[in-house]
Amino acid sequence: MTEQKFIRSFFIRSVGLLLFIMALVVIFDPFYQYHKPLPGLKSVLTDKEYQCVGTLRNFDYDSLIVGSSVCENYNNKWFDNGFQCRTIKAIRSYGATADLCYLLDTAYENRNLKYVFYNIDPSSLCASTETTYESTGCPMYLYDTNYLNDYPYLLNKDIILEKIPYMLAFSLKSDYDEGNSYNWAQWKFFSAELATGMYNRLSSIKPMQEKTRYAEELAGNIALLTDMVNSHPETTFKFFFPPYSMLWWDNIYRSGERDAYLYNEEQAIAALLSCDNAEIYFYQDDEEIITDLDLYMDMIHFSKDINQVICNRLIAGESRLTKENYQERIQQMYELSERIVQEDILEYYPNK
Repeated sequence: MTEQKFIRSFFIRSVGLLLFIMALVVIFDPFYQYHKPLPGLKSVLTDKEYQCVGTLRNFDYDSLIVGSSVCENYNNKWFDNGFQCRTIKAIRSYGATADLCYLLDTAYENRNLKYVFYNIDPSSLCASTETTYESTGCPMYLYDTNYLNDYPYLLNKDIILEKIPYMLAFSLKSDYDEGNSYNWAQWKFFSAELATGMYNRLSSIKPMQEKTRYAEELAGNIALLTDMVNSHPETTFKFFFPPYSMLWWDNIYRSGERDAYLYNEEQAIAALLSCDNAEIYFYQDDEEIITDLDLYMDMIHFSKDINQVICNRLIAGESRLTKENYQERIQQMYELSERIVQEDILEYYPNK
Protein backbone atom coordinates (compact mmCIF):
# COMPACT_ATOMS: atom_id res chain seq x y z
CA MET A 1 0.00 0.00 0.00
CA THR A 2 1.41 3.35 -1.01
CA GLU A 3 1.84 6.05 1.57
CA GLN A 4 -0.93 8.12 -0.06
CA LYS A 5 -3.39 5.20 0.07
CA PHE A 6 -2.44 4.50 3.67
CA ILE A 7 -3.10 8.10 4.67
CA ARG A 8 -6.40 8.09 2.81
CA SER A 9 -7.45 4.81 4.44
CA PHE A 10 -6.43 6.06 7.87
CA PHE A 11 -8.37 9.27 7.35
CA ILE A 12 -11.53 7.45 6.22
CA ARG A 13 -11.35 5.03 9.14
CA SER A 14 -10.77 7.84 11.60
CA VAL A 15 -13.71 9.81 10.28
CA GLY A 16 -15.83 6.68 10.34
CA LEU A 17 -14.86 6.01 13.95
CA LEU A 18 -15.69 9.57 14.97
CA LEU A 19 -19.06 9.39 13.21
CA PHE A 20 -19.77 6.09 14.94
CA ILE A 21 -18.94 7.56 18.35
CA MET A 22 -21.11 10.61 17.69
CA ALA A 23 -23.98 8.42 16.51
CA LEU A 24 -23.68 6.27 19.62
CA VAL A 25 -23.91 9.32 21.87
CA VAL A 26 -26.87 10.74 19.96
CA ILE A 27 -28.71 7.42 20.05
CA PHE A 28 -28.30 6.70 23.76
CA ASP A 29 -27.94 10.35 24.81
CA PRO A 30 -27.28 9.95 28.56
CA PHE A 31 -27.60 13.71 29.10
CA TYR A 32 -30.92 13.79 27.16
CA GLN A 33 -29.70 16.64 25.03
CA TYR A 34 -31.54 15.44 21.93
CA HIS A 35 -34.40 13.24 23.05
CA LYS A 36 -36.11 11.53 25.96
CA PRO A 37 -35.12 7.96 26.92
CA LEU A 38 -35.37 5.33 24.22
CA PRO A 39 -38.35 2.96 24.42
CA GLY A 40 -37.70 0.36 27.10
CA LEU A 41 -35.12 2.49 28.93
CA LYS A 42 -35.67 4.52 32.09
CA SER A 43 -34.49 8.05 32.73
CA VAL A 44 -31.35 7.86 34.86
CA LEU A 45 -30.80 11.32 36.32
CA THR A 46 -27.76 11.83 38.54
CA ASP A 47 -25.87 14.79 36.98
CA LYS A 48 -28.12 17.83 37.26
CA GLU A 49 -25.65 20.31 35.77
CA TYR A 50 -25.43 18.14 32.65
CA GLN A 51 -28.92 16.69 32.42
CA CYS A 52 -31.40 19.19 33.82
CA VAL A 53 -31.73 21.48 30.80
CA GLY A 54 -32.00 18.57 28.38
CA THR A 55 -34.81 16.99 30.38
CA LEU A 56 -36.66 20.31 30.53
CA ARG A 57 -36.58 20.51 26.74
CA ASN A 58 -37.22 16.88 25.83
CA PHE A 59 -39.12 15.03 28.55
CA ASP A 60 -42.89 14.64 28.86
CA TYR A 61 -44.20 16.50 31.90
CA ASP A 62 -46.73 19.12 32.93
CA SER A 63 -45.34 20.22 36.30
CA LEU A 64 -42.00 21.00 37.92
CA ILE A 65 -40.31 20.58 41.30
CA VAL A 66 -38.02 23.61 41.46
CA GLY A 67 -35.34 24.33 44.01
CA SER A 68 -31.91 23.72 45.50
CA SER A 69 -30.21 20.58 46.78
CA VAL A 70 -32.82 20.21 49.54
CA CYS A 71 -35.31 19.36 46.77
CA GLU A 72 -33.29 16.55 45.24
CA ASN A 73 -34.61 13.93 47.66
CA TYR A 74 -38.26 14.38 46.74
CA ASN A 75 -39.66 11.50 44.78
CA ASN A 76 -41.46 12.87 41.74
CA LYS A 77 -44.18 10.25 42.16
CA TRP A 78 -45.24 11.74 45.49
CA PHE A 79 -46.29 14.90 43.65
CA ASP A 80 -47.66 13.00 40.66
CA ASN A 81 -50.00 10.99 42.86
CA GLY A 82 -50.92 13.84 45.19
CA PHE A 83 -51.67 16.46 42.55
CA GLN A 84 -52.58 14.29 39.53
CA CYS A 85 -49.75 15.67 37.45
CA ARG A 86 -46.49 14.55 35.83
CA THR A 87 -43.41 16.13 37.32
CA ILE A 88 -39.70 16.36 36.71
CA LYS A 89 -37.14 18.33 38.67
CA ALA A 90 -35.52 21.66 37.84
CA ILE A 91 -32.62 21.77 40.32
CA ARG A 92 -29.77 24.15 40.95
CA SER A 93 -27.62 23.43 44.01
CA TYR A 94 -27.37 27.06 45.05
CA GLY A 95 -31.08 27.65 44.55
CA ALA A 96 -30.55 31.27 43.51
CA THR A 97 -33.66 32.91 42.08
CA ALA A 98 -32.05 33.91 38.80
CA ASP A 99 -30.78 30.39 38.15
CA LEU A 100 -34.14 28.78 38.93
CA CYS A 101 -36.00 31.30 36.78
CA TYR A 102 -33.61 30.42 33.96
CA LEU A 103 -34.67 26.78 34.28
CA LEU A 104 -38.32 27.80 34.35
CA ASP A 105 -37.88 29.88 31.21
CA THR A 106 -36.33 26.83 29.55
CA ALA A 107 -39.33 24.70 30.51
CA TYR A 108 -41.74 27.32 29.19
CA GLU A 109 -40.02 27.44 25.80
CA ASN A 110 -42.38 24.85 24.32
CA ARG A 111 -45.02 24.01 26.90
CA ASN A 112 -47.41 25.30 29.54
CA LEU A 113 -47.18 24.02 33.09
CA LYS A 114 -49.96 22.91 35.41
CA TYR A 115 -48.01 23.29 38.67
CA VAL A 116 -44.68 24.66 39.81
CA PHE A 117 -43.65 23.45 43.27
CA TYR A 118 -41.01 26.02 44.17
CA ASN A 119 -38.74 25.73 47.20
CA ILE A 120 -37.61 29.18 48.42
CA ASP A 121 -34.27 29.05 50.22
CA PRO A 122 -33.82 32.15 52.41
CA SER A 123 -30.42 32.89 50.87
CA SER A 124 -31.99 33.05 47.41
CA LEU A 125 -33.80 36.27 48.28
CA CYS A 126 -30.53 38.14 48.81
CA ALA A 127 -28.50 36.44 46.07
CA SER A 128 -27.35 38.11 42.87
CA THR A 129 -30.01 38.52 40.20
CA GLU A 130 -27.51 37.37 37.58
CA THR A 131 -27.38 33.69 36.63
CA THR A 132 -24.31 31.76 37.77
CA TYR A 133 -24.19 28.86 35.32
CA GLU A 134 -21.37 30.19 33.17
CA SER A 135 -19.35 31.67 36.03
CA THR A 136 -19.38 28.34 37.91
CA GLY A 137 -18.19 26.30 34.94
CA CYS A 138 -21.41 24.63 33.82
CA PRO A 139 -21.31 23.06 30.32
CA MET A 140 -22.97 25.90 28.44
CA TYR A 141 -22.85 23.94 25.16
CA LEU A 142 -25.62 21.82 26.71
CA TYR A 143 -27.62 24.87 27.76
CA ASP A 144 -27.90 26.65 24.42
CA THR A 145 -29.80 25.37 21.39
CA ASN A 146 -26.81 25.34 19.04
CA TYR A 147 -26.02 21.68 18.36
CA LEU A 148 -22.90 22.64 16.36
CA ASN A 149 -20.95 23.29 19.55
CA ASP A 150 -21.85 19.96 21.18
CA TYR A 151 -18.57 18.27 20.25
CA PRO A 152 -17.35 18.18 23.91
CA TYR A 153 -20.34 15.92 24.51
CA LEU A 154 -20.38 13.98 21.25
CA LEU A 155 -16.65 13.21 21.25
CA ASN A 156 -16.06 12.46 24.90
CA LYS A 157 -14.61 9.09 25.89
CA ASP A 158 -16.15 9.36 29.36
CA ILE A 159 -19.59 9.44 27.77
CA ILE A 160 -18.86 6.24 25.85
CA LEU A 161 -16.98 4.36 28.57
CA GLU A 162 -18.79 5.58 31.68
CA LYS A 163 -22.02 7.50 31.22
CA ILE A 164 -23.74 5.27 28.66
CA PRO A 165 -22.87 1.99 30.47
CA TYR A 166 -23.97 3.56 33.77
CA MET A 167 -27.25 4.70 32.24
CA LEU A 168 -27.93 1.27 30.73
CA ALA A 169 -27.02 -0.61 33.92
CA PHE A 170 -29.37 1.39 36.12
CA SER A 171 -32.07 1.70 33.47
CA LEU A 172 -32.31 -2.06 33.12
CA LYS A 173 -32.49 -2.69 36.88
CA SER A 174 -36.02 -3.76 37.69
CA ASP A 175 -36.05 -1.92 41.01
CA TYR A 176 -34.63 1.39 39.74
CA ASP A 177 -37.04 4.22 40.65
CA GLU A 178 -37.09 7.06 38.12
CA GLY A 179 -38.84 9.26 40.66
CA ASN A 180 -35.63 9.49 42.70
CA SER A 181 -33.97 11.77 40.16
CA TYR A 182 -30.81 13.50 41.45
CA ASN A 183 -31.36 11.87 44.85
CA TRP A 184 -28.30 12.02 47.10
CA ALA A 185 -29.68 10.62 50.37
CA GLN A 186 -29.19 6.92 49.72
CA TRP A 187 -25.70 6.65 51.22
CA LYS A 188 -25.87 9.60 53.61
CA PHE A 189 -26.17 9.57 57.37
CA PHE A 190 -28.19 11.95 59.51
CA SER A 191 -27.50 12.56 63.19
CA ALA A 192 -27.01 15.32 65.72
CA GLU A 193 -23.36 14.35 66.01
CA LEU A 194 -22.82 14.69 62.28
CA ALA A 195 -24.81 17.92 61.99
CA THR A 196 -23.01 19.65 64.83
CA GLY A 197 -19.70 18.33 63.54
CA MET A 198 -20.35 20.09 60.23
CA TYR A 199 -21.37 23.33 61.96
CA ASN A 200 -18.57 25.87 62.30
CA ARG A 201 -20.11 28.00 65.01
CA LEU A 202 -19.02 31.61 65.31
CA SER A 203 -17.11 32.24 68.51
CA SER A 204 -18.96 35.48 69.26
CA ILE A 205 -22.28 37.12 68.46
CA LYS A 206 -22.12 40.00 66.02
CA PRO A 207 -24.43 43.04 66.31
CA MET A 208 -27.76 42.54 64.55
CA GLN A 209 -27.66 44.26 61.17
CA GLU A 210 -30.31 46.49 59.66
CA LYS A 211 -33.20 44.43 58.36
CA THR A 212 -33.06 46.27 55.04
CA ARG A 213 -29.42 45.33 54.47
CA TYR A 214 -30.28 43.37 51.32
CA ALA A 215 -32.97 45.72 50.04
CA GLU A 216 -31.51 46.06 46.54
CA GLU A 217 -30.96 42.34 45.99
CA LEU A 218 -34.32 41.56 47.56
CA ALA A 219 -36.19 43.89 45.22
CA GLY A 220 -34.51 42.31 42.21
CA ASN A 221 -35.29 38.75 43.29
CA ILE A 222 -38.89 39.58 44.15
CA ALA A 223 -39.27 41.10 40.68
CA LEU A 224 -37.89 37.92 39.09
CA LEU A 225 -40.41 35.79 40.99
CA THR A 226 -43.48 37.97 40.50
CA ASP A 227 -42.69 38.53 36.83
CA MET A 228 -42.44 34.78 36.32
CA VAL A 229 -45.72 34.12 38.13
CA ASN A 230 -47.63 36.91 36.41
CA SER A 231 -46.31 35.89 32.99
CA HIS A 232 -47.85 32.43 33.34
CA PRO A 233 -51.38 32.73 34.72
CA GLU A 234 -52.13 29.21 33.47
CA THR A 235 -49.76 27.78 36.10
CA THR A 236 -50.42 27.39 39.82
CA PHE A 237 -47.22 28.23 41.68
CA LYS A 238 -46.91 26.58 45.08
CA PHE A 239 -44.04 28.28 46.90
CA PHE A 240 -42.79 26.80 50.16
CA PHE A 241 -40.11 27.58 52.73
CA PRO A 242 -38.17 24.50 53.91
CA PRO A 243 -37.40 23.66 57.55
CA TYR A 244 -33.74 24.45 58.11
CA SER A 245 -32.31 23.15 61.37
CA MET A 246 -31.92 25.23 64.50
CA LEU A 247 -28.18 25.30 63.78
CA TRP A 248 -28.92 27.49 60.78
CA TRP A 249 -31.02 29.83 62.91
CA ASP A 250 -28.27 29.94 65.51
CA ASN A 251 -25.78 30.80 62.78
CA ILE A 252 -27.73 33.67 61.26
CA TYR A 253 -28.41 35.04 64.74
CA ARG A 254 -24.72 34.97 65.64
CA SER A 255 -23.77 36.49 62.28
CA GLY A 256 -26.25 39.33 62.80
CA GLU A 257 -28.37 38.45 59.76
CA ARG A 258 -31.51 36.97 61.38
CA ASP A 259 -33.62 40.14 61.18
CA ALA A 260 -32.63 40.77 57.56
CA TYR A 261 -33.54 37.23 56.51
CA LEU A 262 -36.95 37.39 58.17
CA TYR A 263 -37.59 40.80 56.64
CA ASN A 264 -36.70 39.42 53.21
CA GLU A 265 -39.14 36.57 53.65
CA GLU A 266 -41.92 38.85 54.84
CA GLN A 267 -41.50 41.15 51.84
CA ALA A 268 -41.32 38.28 49.36
CA ILE A 269 -44.41 36.64 50.82
CA ALA A 270 -46.37 39.88 50.66
CA ALA A 271 -45.44 40.35 47.01
CA LEU A 272 -46.29 36.78 46.01
CA LEU A 273 -49.61 36.88 47.85
CA SER A 274 -50.65 39.65 45.48
CA CYS A 275 -50.44 37.18 42.57
CA ASP A 276 -53.69 35.33 41.92
CA ASN A 277 -51.98 32.11 40.81
CA ALA A 278 -49.47 31.88 43.67
CA GLU A 279 -49.80 29.98 46.93
CA ILE A 280 -47.25 30.17 49.76
CA TYR A 281 -46.60 27.53 52.40
CA PHE A 282 -44.43 27.99 55.48
CA TYR A 283 -42.59 25.02 57.03
CA GLN A 284 -39.67 26.85 58.62
CA ASP A 285 -41.27 27.10 62.03
CA ASP A 286 -41.95 23.41 62.62
CA GLU A 287 -40.28 23.23 66.01
CA GLU A 288 -40.52 19.45 66.26
CA ILE A 289 -38.48 19.07 63.06
CA ILE A 290 -35.94 21.88 63.23
CA THR A 291 -34.88 21.17 66.82
CA ASP A 292 -34.35 17.44 66.16
CA LEU A 293 -30.80 17.44 64.82
CA ASP A 294 -30.91 13.69 64.23
CA LEU A 295 -32.89 14.55 61.11
CA TYR A 296 -30.02 16.57 59.60
CA MET A 297 -26.54 16.02 58.17
CA ASP A 298 -25.57 19.71 58.46
CA MET A 299 -27.27 23.04 59.11
CA ILE A 300 -29.57 22.76 56.10
CA HIS A 301 -29.85 19.30 54.60
CA PHE A 302 -32.49 17.07 56.13
CA SER A 303 -33.37 13.43 55.62
CA LYS A 304 -35.67 12.12 52.91
CA ASP A 305 -38.31 11.51 55.58
CA ILE A 306 -38.67 15.27 55.95
CA ASN A 307 -39.06 15.64 52.18
CA GLN A 308 -41.94 13.18 52.47
CA VAL A 309 -43.49 15.17 55.33
CA ILE A 310 -43.27 18.43 53.39
CA CYS A 311 -44.82 16.90 50.28
CA ASN A 312 -47.67 15.41 52.31
CA ARG A 313 -48.35 18.77 53.89
CA LEU A 314 -48.36 20.46 50.51
CA ILE A 315 -50.85 17.91 49.24
CA ALA A 316 -53.03 18.53 52.30
CA GLY A 317 -52.69 22.30 51.92
CA GLU A 318 -51.28 22.66 55.44
CA SER A 319 -49.48 25.78 56.70
CA ARG A 320 -50.64 27.96 53.84
CA LEU A 321 -49.97 31.65 54.30
CA THR A 322 -52.60 34.29 53.60
CA LYS A 323 -52.70 38.06 53.68
CA GLU A 324 -54.32 37.75 57.08
CA ASN A 325 -51.84 35.43 58.77
CA TYR A 326 -48.40 35.78 57.17
CA GLN A 327 -47.13 38.55 59.44
CA GLU A 328 -48.16 36.59 62.51
CA ARG A 329 -46.28 33.52 61.24
CA ILE A 330 -43.13 35.57 60.63
CA GLN A 331 -43.40 36.97 64.14
CA GLN A 332 -43.79 33.43 65.51
CA MET A 333 -40.65 32.41 63.62
CA TYR A 334 -38.84 35.36 65.16
CA GLU A 335 -39.92 34.26 68.63
CA LEU A 336 -38.95 30.65 67.93
CA SER A 337 -35.51 31.75 66.75
CA GLU A 338 -35.07 33.66 70.01
CA ARG A 339 -35.96 30.56 72.00
CA ILE A 340 -33.55 28.49 69.92
CA VAL A 341 -30.54 30.68 70.64
CA GLN A 342 -31.44 31.24 74.29
CA GLU A 343 -32.57 27.74 75.24
CA ASP A 344 -32.63 24.89 72.70
CA ILE A 345 -29.10 25.30 71.35
CA LEU A 346 -27.67 25.10 74.89
CA GLU A 347 -28.16 21.33 74.82
CA TYR A 348 -25.29 21.18 72.32
CA TYR A 349 -23.33 24.33 73.19
CA PRO A 350 -23.86 24.85 76.94
CA ASN A 351 -20.87 27.07 77.53
CA LYS A 352 -20.99 29.30 74.48
